[in-house]
Amino acid sequence: MQMLSLYLSTAVVFLALDAAMLKTVIHPLFERHVGALMAPELRMAPAAAFYAAYVAGLIALVSWPALREGAPAQALWQGALVGAMAYGTYEFTNFATLRGWNPAMVATDLVWGTVLTGISAWAGVTITRAIAG
Repeated sequence: MQMLSLYLSTAVVFLALDAAMLKTVIHPLFERHVGALMAPELRMAPAAAFYAAYVAGLIALVSWPALREGAPAQALWQGALVGAMAYGTYEFTNFATLRGWNPAMVATDLVWGTVLTGISAWAGVTITRAIAG
């Protein structure tokens, strides 16, 4: 039951925050710099696969160990580290290999991925601890 609560609470927080940021900041920023590369509509299947796998990896590497230790702060900083590594890999690889990839895109998405992943891991642990008693 704890694992399900941890996964669902983390996923809901991650998706809600990311949807808001994508709509208001990331999409307009990327459209301004690499709009010609963007698909006309979001491809839901790959997006869903990414989110499901990313949250599962976050749970396995960060949130479950932090929950077992009773350490939400551990989930926060380790989640932030995973976010920086994941989003950094994407952004710096694209910046190194693609024309038009802008430093503002790199900085914005890297900071966002770091914050988003850390907060989501922390929130999932905190919510699950509150539910579990």
